[in-house]
Amino acid sequence: MASHSLSFFFRVLLLLFLTTLSERIKGQGVGINYGQIANNLPSPARVAVLLRSLNITRVKLYDADPNVLFSFSNSQVDFMIGLGNEYLQNMSTDPTKAQAWLQQRLEPHISKTRITSIVVGNEIFKTNDHVLIGNLLPAMKSVYTALTNLGLEKQVAVTSAHSLDILQTSYPPSSGSFKEEFIQYLEPLLDFHSQIKSPFLINAYPFFAYKDSPKEVPLEYVLFEPNPGMVDPNTNLHYDNMLFAQVDALYSAIKTLGHTDVEVRISETGWPSKGDENEIGASPENAALYNGNLLKLIQQRKGTPAKQSVPIDVYVFALFNENLKPGPVSERNYGLFYPDGKPVYNVGMQGYLPDIIYTSKATTTKILKLWRAVMGLAVAWLILDKSIWATR
Repeated sequence: MASHSLSFFFRVLLLLFLTTLSERIKGQGVGINYGQIANNLPSPARVAVLLRSLNITRVKLYDADPNVLFSFSNSQVDFMIGLGNEYLQNMSTDPTKAQAWLQQRLEPHISKTRITSIVVGNEIFKTNDHVLIGNLLPAMKSVYTALTNLGLEKQVAVTSAHSLDILQTSYPPSSGSFKEEFIQYLEPLLDFHSQIKSPFLINAYPFFAYKDSPKEVPLEYVLFEPNPGMVDPNTNLHYDNMLFAQVDALYSAIKTLGHTDVEVRISETGWPSKGDENEIGASPENAALYNGNLLKLIQQRKGTPAKQSVPIDVYVFALFNENLKPGPVSERNYGLFYPDGKPVYNVGMQGYLPDIIYTSKATTTKILKLWRAVMGLAVAWLILDKSIWATR
């Protein structure tokens, strides 16, 4: 068993080394949402191998799971970690709570795992709970102050993720505006983003627009397929897909509150491969088109019509189907992969999820030595590669 395990892990390590050699990461690449509301997912250690084989270097978590962060130690993966809505009230009134959370959840990992952002709360405005909404900015400020106390404010950004429900108007994009009842909260929130230079995150799903109005919204327009598109009458800018129109509508809304210095990033977008009977458009064919075409746009470093010089920054939802998520069938079927590592549909991403291998302590020690040796070779190659390119 021990020799079989060593052989298996050597193949895994060799795969990781060859992946490092074969491709340079261009720009920021694709990010992925790693949700875990399921009881059948592979271990974080196995997921780390899968993501490396897929060349995915950015991951968004909805918490700060220590098992995940530990499993990605000494990797080249950048993490956005989540601070749940349930923490906001205490942190908004007591900054020491934020300090304690960071010391418990972030500090043990920050030296080995690349944590670049803390997402404070998720879709707070969608709750319509004005007490909770009012706690968001004070909680974000508490987290930022705690990061500053730890000397990490330049290394780790503070932000929050929002639903497109915050928009009152999204068509045409140049007329984008926020809902009136949220403006009193969004004005100081945007001021804070501007002050600390952190991005404004949005969860954008053209699927919902198509599902609600399939006769009015062309399917090709939401799937990035060839179509006539639409022209914004105020700017004469041409839009051939809904996602870009949604992002530019948000930029317009932000501008109405006095800011052109806050970058919009897409923290979630995706398409379900299955849905309830009334969830029109939920199918593996449409999901493959949406995510496959989106990945092509990311690789081309495309910007929106109003922000052509700013490549879209996207985290696809989601890595796996999550079988315990509540709500309609679609909620459990946004994954690119089944929990066994098989693709739900083909978007040109073939990954490798290692089998479960049980090893003795001695075997584990040998595996770790092999890992260090291979990673040492990879680092040496990267340094040499960098020096070669620097002389060109």
